Amino acid sequence: MHLSNEEKQQIFEKYGYFHKPTDTGSPESQIALFSVRIKHLTEHLKSNHKDYATARALKALVGQRRSLLDYLIRKDINRYRAIIAQKELGIRK
Repeated sequence: MHLSNEEKQQIFEKYGYFHKPTDTGSPESQIALFSVRIKHLTEHLKSNHKDYATARALKALVGQRRSLLDYLIRKDINRYRAIIAQKELGIRK
C-alpha cells in the first residue's frame, strides 16, 4: 500500500498533536498513520489469507502502534484518551 503525500498530510493535519500538517513525529499522528495501514492490511488479508509476509508485517505494525499507545499512557493519559476516543481509527483499549 502506498499512501500519497496528500493523504499522509491529511492524516497528520487531522490527528497531529497540534493539528499542524508538519507535525509528523507526534505519537498521535504516527498512531493514526499506523491505524490506516493496519486497516488496509487487514482488508488485504481477508481475501489473501495465505499471504504470510503481509500477516507478519501486520503483526509488526500492531506492535509498533501498541508501544506508541503505551508511551502515551506513561507520558500523558489525556492525550491517550483523546486518541482512543477517535472512533474512525478503530482502536480499542
